[in-house]
Amino acid sequence: MKNKAAALSLQQTCLSPAQEKTQQKVIALAGNPNVGKSTIFNALTGMKQHTGNWPGKTVVNARGTCTFHDNTYTLVDIPGCYSLMAHSAEEEVARDFICFGEPDAVIVVCDATCLERNLNLVLQIMEAGRPVLLCVNLLDEARKKKIQLDLSLLSFRLRLPVAGTTARSSRGLDELLDELEQMLFSSPLSGRSCALPEASTPRVVYPEYIEEALSLLVPRLKRICSASGKKLPSARFIGARLLDANESLQASLKNYLGFDPAAIPEISGTLEEIRQMLEDRGISREQLHDDLASAFVRTAERVCKGVVFYPDEDCDKKDRKLDRIFTSRLTGFPIMLLGLLGIFWLTITGANYPSALLSRLLFGLEDRLALLFSLAGVPAVLTDVLLHGVYRVMAWVISVMLPPMAIFFPLFTLLEDFGYLPRVAFNLDRCFQSCSACGKQALTMCMGFGCNAAGVTGCRIIDSPRERLIAIITNNFVPCNGRFPPPYKGKQNCSSALTMKKQPN
Repeated sequence: MKNKAAALSLQQTCLSPAQEKTQQKVIALAGNPNVGKSTIFNALTGMKQHTGNWPGKTVVNARGTCTFHDNTYTLVDIPGCYSLMAHSAEEEVARDFICFGEPDAVIVVCDATCLERNLNLVLQIMEAGRPVLLCVNLLDEARKKKIQLDLSLLSFRLRLPVAGTTARSSRGLDELLDELEQMLFSSPLSGRSCALPEASTPRVVYPEYIEEALSLLVPRLKRICSASGKKLPSARFIGARLLDANESLQASLKNYLGFDPAAIPEISGTLEEIRQMLEDRGISREQLHDDLASAFVRTAERVCKGVVFYPDEDCDKKDRKLDRIFTSRLTGFPIMLLGLLGIFWLTITGANYPSALLSRLLFGLEDRLALLFSLAGVPAVLTDVLLHGVYRVMAWVISVMLPPMAIFFPLFTLLEDFGYLPRVAFNLDRCFQSCSACGKQALTMCMGFGCNAAGVTGCRIIDSPRERLIAIITNNFVPCNGRFPPPYKGKQNCSSALTMKKQPN
């Protein structure tokens, strides 16, 4: 990449870029989990955001800068989400930044191997009225599976700029920034203005009764949105969420505006009229919610028809075969148990040699330091505190805890990179649900065997606050490697290493 500059600050709440718009454009980087958002963010900004392959890995907004053709952009890597109808705290952060953070544009990163599923989020952001640049990532994986994509046709159907990338090798990122530059800075006469007119965007068509309800609600919302003087999502998007009684969005909308639109008599009266109409037609709230969601699915399916080609119907045959093996009731649990036991055996047994080496080195150095302290005339009290207290405990912690951690976490990372950890969570989900917990807790408990602090921190990937609290509490009972048996054998074990030596008078 050329002309790149980077800076990073983590934001746990929705960023407000209004003060910086005079200097640089603020770009939101959105997408489903595991589509390579953080990889693109790192490549464009030069930062080192951690990448992982489980949902919820990015749980705060990461902010960095990128310069391209003398234009500086502030990129905001928001948490991965499947929908703007948020079901977790992380998705609320993503939705609030897109809807109320006033970004100049939203780069939506999609997985080329499952484009249709990813377009659900793209269509929702488009309905919200935000300028969208579609980035189709993981083209290398699509080629491996012999999946062919017609990105020109996709751009024509969505009426959006589309760029194909392979972020791991930085391919297509210059083209992505070039599309972004044209979208933001081209003149209206060029036909590539930042925001597309509402009439020109492919509108998601809801069932007839929802369209009828929106026709009553949207005109009234438009008057309120225009009177607010703020850059709100489209009235159609807000109206659909009010029909769905999305309390989370209503709360965010109230905080952003300073008042609740649904409490305005004109809006509340219309909503009550619509609810009565739906009740008379026998339409339940659950059916309304399902019809609102399925409209995006049908539109995504229609858009992808003719865009995505699968020459080989068995292109993902290998992955499906592995899934059947690793998630089968017959073979899934034995493989999982053998794999985890193998990791524990390698961790405990493999740590013997480096632990013994570190122990001999550090505790052998203690005698020399004691002699040095004696020759230097250091008081006995100070020697006891510094040498037989601080140094001895530090030597014990390093020799006992460092080698198992240095073995366990790389092995755990390999399981993550191979994509096995989500399958472990899937296998154990039913078991954890019977305890009113979440299958993702299996991942945090496995991390707890390496270090409980890492396991408790990892509980943030769990969506439900209640299940997250259960995971945090129960994770403390997982024996981390500091509670393992002494990992090395020898004349001087852990307990003898801590035995205080009698000091000369």
